[in-house]
Amino acid sequence: MAKEPGTKLIAQNKKARFNYSIDESIECGIELKGTEVKSVKSGMISFGDSFAEIENGEVWLRNFHISEYGYSSYFSHDPDRKKKLLLHKEEIKKLLRKTEEKGYTLVPLDVYLKNGKVKVNLGICKGKKQFDKRADIKERDLKRDIQREFRNKQDG
Repeated sequence: MAKEPGTKLIAQNKKARFNYSIDESIECGIELKGTEVKSVKSGMISFGDSFAEIENGEVWLRNFHISEYGYSSYFSHDPDRKKKLLLHKEEIKKLLRKTEEKGYTLVPLDVYLKNGKVKVNLGICKGKKQFDKRADIKERDLKRDIQREFRNKQDG
């Protein structure tokens, strides 16, 4: 997600970026009830193995845990309920066509605030094989080693 003015990143799904190769991403709103908004704004969310699915022309987010707000009264929300994602019909049709292809799934990548509204960056992803994950780890380690050597040379 590119840093735009008026946006504040709340959480990133790093596990999804490691386990999936991301082909496209789409910004969508999320329908929250009651104290869920305060919980999200205070960062009390967890992705776990969350994913999105399309049912009856609507996109639903599953396994996305929003903890109960600590200062709420008796009327609190169910932390594990499925959440509806807000998209245009054309976007939903596009997602449906993509997910019908073999191996593609919808995974939430980021949760952020944009002009005071909670948004979800939904990725159209394909699962990585074990050798792809090993290659990513190797590349990350090489970058870290190069940065370390560069810093050591600058220091003297």
